[in-house]
Amino acid sequence: MEYMMLIFTAIFVNNVILSQFLGICPFVGVSKKFDSAAGMGFAVIFVMTISSGITYAVNKFVLQPLDLEYLVTIAFILIIASLVQIVEMFIKKFSPSLYKALGVYLPLITTNCAVLGVAILNITNQLSMMESILTGLASGIGFMLAICLLATIRERMRKTDVPDSFQGFPIAMISAALMSMAFSAFSGMQF
Repeated sequence: MEYMMLIFTAIFVNNVILSQFLGICPFVGVSKKFDSAAGMGFAVIFVMTISSGITYAVNKFVLQPLDLEYLVTIAFILIIASLVQIVEMFIKKFSPSLYKALGVYLPLITTNCAVLGVAILNITNQLSMMESILTGLASGIGFMLAICLLATIRERMRKTDVPDSFQGFPIAMISAALMSMAFSAFSGMQF
């Protein structure tokens, strides 16, 4: 039950984009088409899940014993950058069209504050290895849910009559704000 609550909280209550406002750059930049949003979502899920486990292990077995906790940000960025390079090579080889659609946003996962934020929050909240991995997975799913929802809304907006002054980025921000308000309703849920 505790793990289910952790997963639900990471996806809906503490959604990295809609309640913690981390990872906004790829959220807005890649959410123009559902396919590219889903591809980015899967890449973030993979990187966030794996990096949560690896960063926990590096912190627990390397940084803490050697009293090097002040290097946590640098070490975590290096771990995340390495994972992103692996994902980038994989996508480039097996899905060139997705690689082209993601463009500059794929390497930006390296500096995506959502991935780094989840890794640091796992350490700050003193989660166990399993809890860190589950939080990384669930936070990635929450990221994917938010970006795919916005992509769906933006695709439908292209077929509607939106005033000229609101077309493009302004209507995307209004849609994101409404989504954030809707997700804030989950914060009052009791278990």
